[in-house]
Amino acid sequence: MSERFFLEQPPSGSEVTFAEAESQHLAKVMRAQPGDTVIGFDGTGSEYQIELTTVGKKKVVGTVRHQAEVSREAARKLTLAVALPKGDRQRWLVEKGVELGVSRLIPLLTERGVAQPVEKAIERLRRAVIEASKQCERNHLMEVGEGQTLDQVLATKPACCLVLHPSGEPLRLETIQNEEEVLAIIGPEGGLSDAEVEKAAAAGCHVVSLGPRILRVETAALAIASLTTLS
Repeated sequence: MSERFFLEQPPSGSEVTFAEAESQHLAKVMRAQPGDTVIGFDGTGSEYQIELTTVGKKKVVGTVRHQAEVSREAARKLTLAVALPKGDRQRWLVEKGVELGVSRLIPLLTERGVAQPVEKAIERLRRAVIEASKQCERNHLMEVGEGQTLDQVLATKPACCLVLHPSGEPLRLETIQNEEEVLAIIGPEGGLSDAEVEKAAAAGCHVVSLGPRILRVETAALAIASLTTLS
């Protein structure tokens, strides 16, 4: 069975009980049977071969036959601090961030932000991380943090911090090529205010652009993730 299934807790022994949603998917959609082998992952790096022993409509149980640490992480850690776009574009941003190996996503609270990262929205994004990780075979979950102000983000920034803004100089790959960790700050649809850009620059961030065209929030996130994690 080629699909992957998420384990909410790492197995404490050889027996694994799948959560209700995963159990229902195995039983009703995949038509799993006792004796079938599936792949499970716990979001912390481990991957498991699991032989199913009991298949019920709401409860599926299996036995771990093999466990391995399988890392498919990018060599460079990237945190995206993003003023989230509206609606389905949030989920798209998360999916592509997971696929490209982004380590952490921080919903950024800005002066002109259009989407507020309320608790329910954050929880939806975290579920989207799990679904995307199943598809792309990533074993470490991308972290989705609580909403933070620009001041909070800057207070814990790594040495290499990028602010994406049309007023910046074109990004040079030399800026990030020797860095192990990068923070990229992306403003909302209306852009970061001049005061916000100045504050980030004063804190030591590089103000950079990704070209002469104005990019949507999620496009900018995808572009910087590609440049940072794949270079």
